[in-house]
Amino acid sequence: QVQLVESGGGFVQPGGSLRLSCAASGYTLDYYSIGWFRQAPGKEREGVSCISISDGTRYYSDSVKGRFTISRDNVKKMATLQMNSLQPEDTAIYVCATTLVGHGCNGDPRAYEHWGQGTQVTVSS
Repeated sequence: QVQLVESGGGFVQPGGSLRLSCAASGYTLDYYSIGWFRQAPGKEREGVSCISISDGTRYYSDSVKGRFTISRDNVKKMATLQMNSLQPEDTAIYVCATTLVGHGCNGDPRAYEHWGQGTQVTVSS
């Protein structure tokens, strides 16, 4: 059974850090680009970051560039999102997803085939 499971969310004060993990089971990550999306209440789903299948190129939205770092470990079948200097506007449910097999990074959620359930990140003082 193909499954993605996120972990690492929680509550943090502004300026704090969290490290999200995305663990895959039932398939290997070698042939997929991996993206992180987030959705805050009342807002549309937003692509946050992606790491490509081909050369590991990393993409970030302008809102997180310089603060978030995406990485992947195909052997462990895991991707991570290191989030630093968190701000209240980063509060959202964060979800990892993998693209259609062999596809590169894409900001369109429709390009992603498998999705996790998400992990809540709350940034507040």
